[in-house]
Amino acid sequence: MTNWRWWICSLLFVATTVNYLDRQVLSLTYEEFIKPEFHWTDANYGTITSFFSIFYAVCCLFAGKFVDWMGTKKGYLVAIGVWSTGACLHALCGWATTHIVGLDSVSAMRAVEAGSNVALAVSTTSVYLFLLCRGILALGEAGNFPAAIKVTAEYFPKKDRAFATSIFNAGASVGALAAPLLIPPLAVKFGWEMAFIIIGGLGFIWMFFWTFMYDKPEKSKRVNEAELEYIRQDEEEVSVISSEVEKSPGEEKSIPFLKCFKFKQTWSFIAGKFFTDGVWWFFLFWAPSYFSNQFQAPATSPLGQWLIFTLYLIVTVISIGGGYLPKLFVEQKGMHPYSGRMLAMLIFAFFPLAALFAQPLGVHFDSPWWPAILIGLAGAGHQAWSANLFSTVGDMFPKSTIATITGIGAMAGGIGSMIIQWVAGQLFTYAEAQGAAFRFLGFEGKPAGYFIMFCFCGLAYLIAWSIMKSLVPKYKPVEE
Repeated sequence: MTNWRWWICSLLFVATTVNYLDRQVLSLTYEEFIKPEFHWTDANYGTITSFFSIFYAVCCLFAGKFVDWMGTKKGYLVAIGVWSTGACLHALCGWATTHIVGLDSVSAMRAVEAGSNVALAVSTTSVYLFLLCRGILALGEAGNFPAAIKVTAEYFPKKDRAFATSIFNAGASVGALAAPLLIPPLAVKFGWEMAFIIIGGLGFIWMFFWTFMYDKPEKSKRVNEAELEYIRQDEEEVSVISSEVEKSPGEEKSIPFLKCFKFKQTWSFIAGKFFTDGVWWFFLFWAPSYFSNQFQAPATSPLGQWLIFTLYLIVTVISIGGGYLPKLFVEQKGMHPYSGRMLAMLIFAFFPLAALFAQPLGVHFDSPWWPAILIGLAGAGHQAWSANLFSTVGDMFPKSTIATITGIGAMAGGIGSMIIQWVAGQLFTYAEAQGAAFRFLGFEGKPAGYFIMFCFCGLAYLIAWSIMKSLVPKYKPVEE
């Protein structure tokens, strides 16, 4: 049997890695480069990250349907081409701001008096320009997961999908892992603008390999009959009686878009994404700023880089096992794939509780390593949870509708993230201004704001799992 499905999985892994590298450039250049240059506050940054989240959410609603309509190969190419272009365009925001405001150079922009009308004009103009670029980035990135989940359903049987998903989904962790080692040094040596261009350009390289390597398994010259039979084992189990009449994926009828919302299975997936996606994005967008503000460890310092690297190293190593656990339940315990996934998700829902102790232990021991390790455990729980959550779509929906449902769920996750990012930005700015007057469970000022956010992040997964279980207590596939 050939193993071309794993080469395809590796392409999905690389695409997801590039996806998260592109997202991380802003967060890793924010404190040391973007914030002082454009006279931003945390509220400005929170506005930009929340807009990215909500626009990403809206785009996800249609991205899945677009991928189902366009086809996996062309749909994925369009998605990564758009987001790579958007990533590179960030580099022009400084140049555009100086021309719009009427300043001679970036140096003159930095030298503007804080709190002046010119500083307000600079921050306002630059925020709108970054919003435009983040919008283009979100438009393209919205297609990544619907396309990747659809490819996984095309190339893997149900019992292997969570494991395959955990592998390509680990690209999110690897992207975040590589980001602090790549992006700050690039920004220091070449400027923050070149960091956006270099990282954004990686997507165009990926497009070349995708064009020549991907075809549907039944059309691929690199997939032999044995591998095709392995991939289609679920279809064979369903149609044992009429094995001579095999229905190809291309002939499968898609569920109409609005009808998808009539199924409890859709709302179960929506709940799982809404409550938990924002937690991951909160850590992704705010962890560098947290270490810089709380422990004076900026992303450009060796300590700051190693903290972020350690955090995502923990995420990467642990999360890959997240997809293997349900496979173990299925093969050794004889459980149904969906039941095994839900049990695995319950186990991983307890991991984020580690975030509850990040702030207390970090302050008590006056060490950023405690938060880095504990947030890493919480992030690992999210990635393992996410791999299994994505796979529940393939368990319950026909292949022709998988990208659509994934897009709907991603929309819900984006809305949840938008709320968290906006609240975080406003909360941190307010808490910092209030100082000792703002208190929460023994913490004052901005540290109290961080602890509030960590408390929500720790509890979100158990809330989500409980809602999902109440909506779909046992396996029930969707039937047209």
